[in-house]
Amino acid sequence: MRILIYDDVEKLGKAASILFAAKIIEKPDCVLGMATGSSPLPVYRSLVELYEQGIIDFDRVRSFNLDEYVGISRSNEQSYYRFMYDNLFSKVNIRPENVHVPNPASDDWVGDCAAYDEAISEAGGIDLQILGIGENGHIGFNEPCRFFPFGTHIEELTQSTINANKRFFEKEEDVPKTAMTMGIGPIMKAKAVVLIATGGAKAKAVKSMLLDPVDPMCPASVLQLHPAATVFLDEAAALLLNKG
Repeated sequence: MRILIYDDVEKLGKAASILFAAKIIEKPDCVLGMATGSSPLPVYRSLVELYEQGIIDFDRVRSFNLDEYVGISRSNEQSYYRFMYDNLFSKVNIRPENVHVPNPASDDWVGDCAAYDEAISEAGGIDLQILGIGENGHIGFNEPCRFFPFGTHIEELTQSTINANKRFFEKEEDVPKTAMTMGIGPIMKAKAVVLIATGGAKAKAVKSMLLDPVDPMCPASVLQLHPAATVFLDEAAALLLNKG
């Protein structure tokens, strides 16, 4: 596992975007695992710049998103489909049929979860997966629990996650309480993983992820076992790494 620390979030985003740009250049029909939230935004901004400069081309790129809230419409400003559309997909030439985001209005979640895993497998697996980390150590919406859930599944969100996300909604009652998320299996099968953590609120989770034993109570700690994981941190997120 490589750990890279930057003094500026935009520098961090540009550095991480280089890995994604290199993958797109190397393999134009690559499969990218996408994430939402504030952590990947500098990466997406940089990728849009590289596309606008004619350096990278998304025409054959395929993408699979980590997760989506259950029971929220795709047109809702807080849906992860809308997030990806607003921050990346509408700004580059990725084909709509190559974009995969869990369906929030499904009436067959069990079937959809299995189908999502199958679609990832049929695409050849994820070449490069971007991740954030929750304050409780979750990746995707894989919350702390007694085991690592393998496949895509429906997850009950913890109060910690609800509290972290309520700032995006008018009131806490509006925050969805469940989500469909990739499990640890597809994430760990990705050929390479990039995790981004910024801000002091993530420092405790980052320390647990990197320095504590692998434990499903900190789902991100499983990345210690990934053969090609790179962690991008700003100085605030890295604050506790040298404090024992």
